[in-house]
Amino acid sequence: MIMSSTKSTLPDASQALIGRATPIIPSEPHAVNGTVLEDTIPEGMEVLTVGMGCFWGAERLFWKQPGVYSTAVGYSGGLTPNPTYKEVCTGLTGHTEVVRVIFDPQQISFDALLTLFWEHHDPTQGMRQGNDVGTQYRSAIFTQTPAQQIAAIDSQLRYQAVLDAPITTEIAAASTFYFAETYHQQYLAKNPQGYCGLGGTGICMPPAE
Repeated sequence: MIMSSTKSTLPDASQALIGRATPIIPSEPHAVNGTVLEDTIPEGMEVLTVGMGCFWGAERLFWKQPGVYSTAVGYSGGLTPNPTYKEVCTGLTGHTEVVRVIFDPQQISFDALLTLFWEHHDPTQGMRQGNDVGTQYRSAIFTQTPAQQIAAIDSQLRYQAVLDAPITTEIAAASTFYFAETYHQQYLAKNPQGYCGLGGTGICMPPAE
């Protein structure tokens, strides 16, 4: 991406940037499906929030899936309220780049989305993803419910069983999702030749029993 953090250690509260009270609100609807990018989740829909390195390619992966209502990129898992992209790049917010996926569980399952997550990045790299280095690129699953937490941990155990290196993915209850700036939203729909660091281990996710 444009700026790459060299920070590989998460800050504590005394080190974190103070941020701001005013949130970043995308000024345009979803560039692919026209949905409004806001905090409201439509009735009957569920949410998955994941970090897979650079959020541009990860968002495109999910908006292409049948049953996904909307996607947005942003920041989560850290300490700084309403951070900017430049602040996240310093490594002093604690946030990782994430994609928030709003989906219809009647059309696509949580487990199917987790399979996409595991297979399309390398969850063993710690505070990096490929050439993108820093805490903002760490692998993460932020869950909305106890059931999601159990399912996420189960999926991690299944994928770990077929990997040689230990998984470093953070799995935690979701904290606040902060929208990224408008120019980051659906970036690869607006810039088809733009950077995409999305990759994987080449190893398939074992099916759930």
